[in-house]
Amino acid sequence: MPEAPKNTLKPSDYNLAEKNKKSLQFIEDVTSNADEAQKKVLEEILSRNAHVEYLQRHGLNGQTNRETFKKVMPVINYEDIQPDINRIANGDASPILCSKPISEFLTRWVCASFGFLVPCVVIQGSLFFSS
Repeated sequence: MPEAPKNTLKPSDYNLAEKNKKSLQFIEDVTSNADEAQKKVLEEILSRNAHVEYLQRHGLNGQTNRETFKKVMPVINYEDIQPDINRIANGDASPILCSKPISEFLTRWVCASFGFLVPCVVIQGSLFFSS
């Protein structure tokens, strides 16, 4: 009769398997409750940025719920916030679009002659688009 294979796993292999299990559980939790996760993320963003000029200008007044956000905040395009982006690019360090300081701009080219300046912030050592 053939002999059962010997256990050749190292302790670090078990740790990796446990990490993978936790990662998969996180993905399952987030995707099965996507609406709740999105609601929570929006609330965190609005709470962190409650005092920024752009949100104040539209009358959000520190509200963090989705219904108020949808009611008072307009759907916009780049041209609607371009004056704000230009102010930041020209050195205005006040919290216009984001509570975190804009650390740099990326340029997103639409065609050879036209591009968008995209403000970016650093959060916990990673670069994020300011939105």
